[in-house]
Amino acid sequence: MSSQFDMNEFIKEEKIEEAHIPENETAGSMPGEEVPEEAPELDVQKAVVESLAADKAELDIKIEDMKKRIAEKDSEIGILRGSVKAMEANIFALNGKVSEKDKRICELEAKVESLQEKEFDMQERNPNSLALLDRDVELPDRFPGETRDHVLEVVKEARAAAERDGRLRRAQILESVLVANEPNGMLAAKRAALEKLFADNGNLVNGIVIEELKKRGISHKNGEDYLLPAEIIKRNY
Repeated sequence: MSSQFDMNEFIKEEKIEEAHIPENETAGSMPGEEVPEEAPELDVQKAVVESLAADKAELDIKIEDMKKRIAEKDSEIGILRGSVKAMEANIFALNGKVSEKDKRICELEAKVESLQEKEFDMQERNPNSLALLDRDVELPDRFPGETRDHVLEVVKEARAAAERDGRLRRAQILESVLVANEPNGMLAAKRAALEKLFADNGNLVNGIVIEELKKRGISHKNGEDYLLPAEIIKRNY
């Protein structure tokens, strides 16, 4: 018996299976290999870049604002410099005027000095023309210690009257007399003592007062009429 061999029994067909690519795998990845996720450091870098860009934009705005302010200040400085120059010019002009006035003052002072020299020459020829108060030493003093003060009080009253009447030169001359001649105080002291005598006696002309007046050489009567304390003071001091 002949046996026939079927070659197909010995031939095994190889079935080629299509490779199954997982959805989470890319075409270039090896089977079973995981695709790496995006690194978190990249997000951080992006955030930093965005923050720096925002800061730069803010700085640019501030720089522009500062430039604008600097320009305004430069304009103000220019205006101030112009004002300073104008003031310097005014000062220079004023200095010129002051110099002219100083020159004029020097000229006037020279004239005054010349006039004073002429006046002094006249005074040397007549010394009494400069004297504020003259006195003859041969003339006796009727009221010792009082004459000078009486005269000065008269001058003082005349000075006040001249001022009231607007007679300025007379007032100035009389004032110079008062400045150069001080009272000795005798008249004021006697007047104050007499006022105290009347005050201590009730402003009455009694026996005590009459006796004291006699000692001082003062009369309490005008003829046959008795004088009041105020009249006695006025008649004498």
